[in-house]
Amino acid sequence: MRIVKNGDVHVSAPIGMSRQEVEAFISQHQEWIIEARKKTAERQKQRADFYNQLPLTTKAQKAEAANRLKALVEPMIERHAKEMGVHPTSIRYKPMISRWGVCKFKDRSICFSTYLLLLPDWCIEHIVVHELCHLLEPSHNARFHALMDKYYPEWKAARKETRRRCTVTL
Repeated sequence: MRIVKNGDVHVSAPIGMSRQEVEAFISQHQEWIIEARKKTAERQKQRADFYNQLPLTTKAQKAEAANRLKALVEPMIERHAKEMGVHPTSIRYKPMISRWGVCKFKDRSICFSTYLLLLPDWCIEHIVVHELCHLLEPSHNARFHALMDKYYPEWKAARKETRRRCTVTL
């Protein structure tokens, strides 16, 4: 049983379990459901509060944020890409809340969330190196983590700080 973002209860049950057994299980866990819903609502509020610090509702706000982020990120990309021997074909910036960055390995393009502006520079740099590493290794396997260790040794601390600030998983 789990609580999803909107507060709904999702229950997985073995094939053949009767509806009555499932309903009895749910009834027996009402207190857990109430507490889990409270925690989910609080996390959703924290997440909204975090992202609402940077209003990106108008075209002008989005453009200004993208320009600010570009000024921060481009020197990081230039430095790390040179060191790593990689060259993204394009870099884009858009207000994504589900991911900090996306690397398309096949066309070698990278897109960064303009919400990175809410993070300290060293956490932004972690995301930059993370996406550049995907140009060398598309999955999050041992090789990828070895590349992160090599090119940004403080990546684990940066990831922890990023998660602490926004309560969003990468």
